Amino acid sequence: QVPLVESGGGSVQAGGSLRLSCTAAEYRYRHNRMAWFRQAPGKEREGVACIYSGSGSTWYADSAKGRFTISQDNAKNTVYLQMDTLKPEDTALYYCAADPEWGGGAWYEAGAYMYWGQGTQVSVSS
Repeated sequence: QVPLVESGGGSVQAGGSLRLSCTAAEYRYRHNRMAWFRQAPGKEREGVACIYSGSGSTWYADSAKGRFTISQDNAKNTVYLQMDTLKPEDTALYYCAADPEWGGGAWYEAGAYMYWGQGTQVSVSS
């Protein structure tokens, strides 16, 4: 059983939009909090957005504020990342991550998350 499955990546021009989806195989994988990370070639993996499953509270990296929206559909065990006004610097491999048992650490710290998706590529051309 694959805990997290992502979809929705692709190639767009600057200013365009994409929506990423991350479906958890079971609710227990997305219990507590889930996040989206991204990693561009030659750069470290960075946190983009996080949502706490129970409260629905959300957190964003400064680079994502005002352009990206993280949301969840509890009935589908799915978390989304709506990305608008995309920029070339948003080009990266995007990963979904789940922290079902409070691994500790800030939401943007990759080490806090136990489960990871396979990644989906987002490419933004100028």
